[in-house]
Amino acid sequence: MYESEVEIRVRYAETDRMGYCYYGNYAQYFEVARVESLRSLGFSYKKLEDSGILLPVKDYSIKYIKPAYYDDLLKIKSQIVELPEFRINFKYQTYNQKNENINFGQTTLVFVDSLKNKPVICPEALQQELKPFFYEK
Repeated sequence: MYESEVEIRVRYAETDRMGYCYYGNYAQYFEVARVESLRSLGFSYKKLEDSGILLPVKDYSIKYIKPAYYDDLLKIKSQIVELPEFRINFKYQTYNQKNENINFGQTTLVFVDSLKNKPVICPEALQQELKPFFYEK
């Protein structure tokens, strides 16, 4: 399993009338966590897209436990729990400043050839970076 984390502060514009972080923002927060997770492995969305690989989201789910509020500093843990093939699955856990788990979710993205608009296998270089996290040495 590969794990990384990122911190995001809830901005005023991201809250609703109840003072809660608006639920729809978490899709963007998870995207930030996912992008930074790949970046920490030496890959960026831009690099993948420039090489002709797109990563559209196939599915997204989230379970809310507690709200976040304006100015909360959130820690989002992102995990890749299996070596990707045609798809890459991310799991997320969001923690508030009290280190309480406030939600968890997951996304599945598909590696797609940008010219053919067809699924393709995960780039070999990305698989090589992830293999040490899934196999004993």
